[in-house]
Amino acid sequence: MTVPASRDLLVINTAAFLRSFTFGLTGVVLGIYLFRVGLSSFNIGVIVAAGLLGSALATIGVTAKADRAGRRRALVMLSIMGAIGALALVLTPAVPVLLAMAFVGMLNGTGTDRSAAFTLEQAIIPGLVQDASRTWALAWYNVVLDMAGSLGALAAALPLLLQHWLALPLLASYRTVFLGCAFLGVVGAILYPFASAGVEVSKSATETTLHPVSPATKKVVTRLAGLFSLDAFGGGFLTDALVAYWFFRRFGVAEESLGLLFFAVHLLNAASHLGAAWLARRIGLVNTMVFTHLPSSLFLIAAAFAPSLKVAVVLFLCREAFVEMDVPTRQSYVAAVVQPNERTFASGITNLARNVFWAVGSSVAGFLMQNVALSAPLVIGGGAKISYDLLLYRAFRTVKPPEEQ
Repeated sequence: MTVPASRDLLVINTAAFLRSFTFGLTGVVLGIYLFRVGLSSFNIGVIVAAGLLGSALATIGVTAKADRAGRRRALVMLSIMGAIGALALVLTPAVPVLLAMAFVGMLNGTGTDRSAAFTLEQAIIPGLVQDASRTWALAWYNVVLDMAGSLGALAAALPLLLQHWLALPLLASYRTVFLGCAFLGVVGAILYPFASAGVEVSKSATETTLHPVSPATKKVVTRLAGLFSLDAFGGGFLTDALVAYWFFRRFGVAEESLGLLFFAVHLLNAASHLGAAWLARRIGLVNTMVFTHLPSSLFLIAAAFAPSLKVAVVLFLCREAFVEMDVPTRQSYVAAVVQPNERTFASGITNLARNVFWAVGSSVAGFLMQNVALSAPLVIGGGAKISYDLLLYRAFRTVKPPEEQ
C-alpha cells in the first residue's frame, strides 16, 4: 500500500470514528431524551424517521454529484450538516421545527453509521487497496465504526454523570452532551481536506465517458437494492434508539445500564466484522452474509418473548454477535460486482434504498409500539430480515466476486 493510500485510510477512519461515536451516543439516549421532554412514542419514531430521510436525500446527492464535485468537498459538507442535527437536540424547538432540523442535520437514531458519508467512504476504500484486501479493509473500517459506537454508547451515561458532578438540571446535562457531538462534527469537517487526491475519481471516468454506469451494473444494483430495502425495513424497527426505548419501557433499564449494554453490543459488532472477513475467505461473501445473518434474527424474535431482563439481554447479545457480519461482506460484494468508476453509484443506490426503508420502518415501529404492542417491532423486524436472507441466497448464490472465481 502506498504512503498516500495509508494516509487516506487514516483520515477516513479517524473522521469516521468521531462520527460513529456521536451516533453510538445518540442511538442510546435519543428516544429517552425525547420522551423526557414530553414527546409521544409516535413522535419519537417520526423524528428518527425524519433524520433517516434526510440522510437518504443526502445519499442521493452523494450518488449524483460527489464524484464530479469532489469527494473530499462532499464529506466536509456532510460533516457540517451532521453538526446541525446535534444542535437540533441542543435547542429542542417545537416538534415541526425539530423535525425540519432533524431532516437537514440527518439526525441519526439508529446507533450505527449508515450516513451519506458512510456511503461515500464505502465507495472510496476499495479503490485504495487490492481486490484480495478489499474485504479486510472494509472489515477494519467497520471495526473502527463499531468501536467508536461502543464508546459512544458507554458515553450515554454522561448526562446523568454531569447532573451529579455539576449539579445541572437533567435536560441541561443532555444538551451539554449534544453540544459536544456538534463539535465533533466540525472536527470531522476539518480532517477530510488532509486526504490526498487518491480518494477522488479520475476526470476521465467522470467526464469523458458518456454512460459511466453499464446496463448490467444497473440491473445487478437494482436487484441488490430491492433486497437491501427489505432488510432495512426490518432494521428500521430495530434502531438502537427504539430498542433502548423498548428496554427502558419494558424492564425499566436506566440510561447508564443501557450505555453498558450497548457498549457490549458494539464490541460484539466490531469483533464480528473481523470474523466475517476471515469466514468470507473460506465460504464466500454471499454464504457469510446469509448464514450469519439469519440466526441473528431468530435470537431477536425470541428476545421479544423473554420473561425477564436477564434472558432478554442474553438473547439480544447473541443476536448482536452475528447481526453485523453481513456488513463488510455486503459492502465488499457490492464493490466487487461493479467497475471501480461505478462504485459510488452502486454504494449510493444500495445505501439510499436502505436509508429510505429504515425511515419507513422506524416510523411504523413508533406507531406499533404505541398502538399494538411494545414488542411488536422486534417480531416484525426479525421476520422481515429472515425473508431477506432467504431471497438474497436464492438470487445471488451463483454470482461470484473476482477473488472467488
